[in-house]
Amino acid sequence: MKISASTYSFGNMLYSGEISQLDCIRKAKDIGFDAIEFVDILAPEGTSKEEYAKRLSDECKHLNMPVSSFTFGADLLNGSEGNIHHEIERVKKMVDIAVILGAKVIRHDATTGDGRSFDSILPFLADTCHEITIYAASKGVRTTVENHGFFCQDSDRMEKLYNAVNHENFGLLLDMGNFLCADEAPEKAFGRLAPYAFYAHAKDFHMKSAMLPDPGEGFFKTRSGNYLRGAIVGHGDVPVLHCIKALKNARYDGYISIEFEGMEENMKALTIGMNNLRRYIKEA
Repeated sequence: MKISASTYSFGNMLYSGEISQLDCIRKAKDIGFDAIEFVDILAPEGTSKEEYAKRLSDECKHLNMPVSSFTFGADLLNGSEGNIHHEIERVKKMVDIAVILGAKVIRHDATTGDGRSFDSILPFLADTCHEITIYAASKGVRTTVENHGFFCQDSDRMEKLYNAVNHENFGLLLDMGNFLCADEAPEKAFGRLAPYAFYAHAKDFHMKSAMLPDPGEGFFKTRSGNYLRGAIVGHGDVPVLHCIKALKNARYDGYISIEFEGMEENMKALTIGMNNLRRYIKEA
């Protein structure tokens, strides 16, 4: 397994305007990552997403940093601007951008839900994901949905979606931390879903029970009311090593991308997290 850095992990620096996505590539390289994952395309004003994707691709080639994945949001049930057809076409255009980047895997979200049960909307979600993955396959890009966004987050729902789409070009992006958002044990979820993984995120959280007082700034609530705060990989409560063992048991040999969203300084957090993750991969 090789280790990638998500541009999202530079969030404190990136979204403040201190650095750009172009700078993230060099910083990830300097830390020692094997590859870079882009989360959306944050093009400067006056530059199209396609133009900026080409610049990012050129820089990756110059620094010999493969693009491990391209991640972006979507809501295939509620649509973009209330238009589901428009959303599907937008996702297909993002597949085209993945081609420019040189990414062979993308993650698009499924949905945040609309009040109906998961099982009742599953056929529609599956058909939509199927349409997108067929288009992506024609471009040489594999598609995934992540355990993300509370609604499509539990391992049983993810497994149902995977089986319903039923296409060799469609798989899952498994995030080690995100199962806690749905109050599910990550190691159990990974044991269940690892055979379907096309990609993985290493994310850690500090967790406090809903029975305890609100810990305050930096924490958010899980679906049932527990408290989570982003942590350096290896410093929190996510069983990272156990999840890696589950991936190895399933013979997964793809990228694991660090997705850090803690309060610590980005460069230091990523350096510590990467070193911990490399050690865990060797130990697993």
